Formats: sequence, C-alpha cells, structure tokens
Amino acid sequence: MARTLTVAVQMDPIETINIDGDSTFALMLAAQQRGHTLWHYEVKDLTLREGMLKHGIAREERLFARARPVTVQRVRNDHYRFGQPSLVDLGKMDVVLMRQDPPFDMAYITATHLLEHIHRDDGSGTLVVNNPVSVRNSPEKLLVTHFADLMPPTMITWDPEAIRGFRATHKDIVVKPLFGNGGSGVFLIRHDDPNLNALVEMHFARSREPLMIQRYEPAVRQGDKRIILVDGEPVGAINRVPAAGEARSNMHVGGRPEPCELTARDREICARIGSTLKQLGLVFVGIDVIGEWLTEINVTSPTGIQEIQRFDGIDIAGRIWDAIEARLAPVA
Repeated sequence: MARTLTVAVQMDPIETINIDGDSTFALMLAAQQRGHTLWHYEVKDLTLREGMLKHGIAREERLFARARPVTVQRVRNDHYRFGQPSLVDLGKMDVVLMRQDPPFDMAYITATHLLEHIHRDDGSGTLVVNNPVSVRNSPEKLLVTHFADLMPPTMITWDPEAIRGFRATHKDIVVKPLFGNGGSGVFLIRHDDPNLNALVEMHFARSREPLMIQRYEPAVRQGDKRIILVDGEPVGAINRVPAAGEARSNMHVGGRPEPCELTARDREICARIGSTLKQLGLVFVGIDVIGEWLTEINVTSPTGIQEIQRFDGIDIAGRIWDAIEARLAPVA
C-alpha cells in the first residue's frame, strides 16, 4: 500500500478554475481520495533563501512557499477550503506539482530554476512533476522539433524573407508565437492573404522571440487530437473540433471535445517519443496530433484528462498518481 504523501500544488488562483475541465483540480481530487495532504500556493509565493542549522550555521539554499493547506470538492462555487497560511519548506514535501499555466516567459523559467533546488528524481527527496529542468528545456513547440519526421513541414525563424519563402512553397500556413498557449496569437494565413507582412511586422515590433510557421493541415477541420501520455505511455485521447469559422481547435477558443480512439499512426508517434519523455521525467504530457502529424508536445500544464474520463471512463488522474507513487522511494 502506497504511503500518505504531502503534496504542494503550484498553480494559478484556485478560485478561477473551471472544476468541470481543469486537470489540476482532477489531480487534487485524486490525491485527496488517496489520503494525501494538499497544500496550495502560487508562483508569487515562492522564496529561495539559505537555511539555517540549529546553531545558526548557514547551509545550502532552501525553497519556501507561503502556502495554505487545502481540501477540494466537486461543488461549483464551493470547490475548495483553505486552512491558515504558513511558510512551508518545499524541500520537506514529498511531491510538488508544477501546474501553473503558461505563457512560458521568464517568470515561468525562473520558477523552474527555483524548483530545481529541491527536485530529486531518485526518490530520495522532493519529486517535482514534471521535472523542472526538463520543463525548462522542453517548451511545447521546441521539444517537438527533435522529432522532425513526425511533424508537418515547420520553420522557426526571425527572418521575414524566410517566412515569405515558406509560404511560397507550402501555400496556406499557420503562424504561431513560439511560447504562447491556448491558441492565443495563432493565425491561419492563406496563400493569397495580403496580411502576412503586416502580421510579421506587428509581432516583431512587440517581441524579440521568433515565430513558428507550419504548413496548414486541412485535416484540422476534422479535429486536433489531444493524446495524454503518463510516463511515456498513451492512456487516452480526445478529439478537439474547431468551432465554425475558426482555424483553432483549442477548447479555450471554442473547440468542441469529442471521443476518439488511437490510430496505428497515433501509436507509432507515441512509441517514438515515449522513452524520451520518461527519461526526461515528464510524467504527465499531452501531445497534439492533426491527421498524420505531431504538432506539439505539451509538458508545462497539460489538460484534457477530465474530458477523457467523461467519454471513456479512464481514470487518468489515478494513473498519474500511480506513476508518481512508483517513483518515490518506500519509507524504511
């Protein structure tokens, strides 16, 4: 029988979440059902400072959070109860779930550096899920480029001339900010759309980051499949169908979830990337597949597990906790 764990959840304000769709809420419910103790904090509550021994001798730096004990329940508008806040040493937690939403900006990257101080992936200390080093090194739209043969034609560039050349070759294209999320800032640009230059100029006037350009895949009209992998193994999927008049399938912008099954191509993609994900300590991952092509590997704050459970009855939150508990060393 697995031991009872203390779990700190680093997330966005809990009062703002949609309890019917939020994956973090599902993970918290599943942890609570297993008897684990939950604490909640936001990134702004973190403090890294040196710890002290009893006799005032400084030791290595320690990571603290101004956190509150929390219980959760599936009751709309009454889904959480907080205890009194206190300064918690995260290095004494069994598990920290890094679940705040992107954007993947310098604040997000800084949080991974801070959590790196406490993460131990050998079961000897605090387990951060997902591994903060791998999260930092694996942004959704960059990790996927290491599997180029599984992707549609793709370019990442600062060069407007290269973007124009890519469209000349592939005609209809999708333009994405490299570190965005939820479909924000994603544009379908047709082969004859006169707005490409203006769009590129506007982006680079506001950002120093490159753009990702991909060939438009008409198969997206039939849906953009979100496949969940736990420890590198596919455990379920949903199809997200764009709303009428939309090129984006993200549920944040009106995409409609539908049940689906994994195809032979989906399983081939998962088999190719699975061992890498597990080796990197990326326990909970959501990949996006359009037609025959892998488009993103989401490692920061994947979603979709509640929709899959409603359609297929698969307890993905439970499987994630099984994987976490298996990584922790048993108490002697």
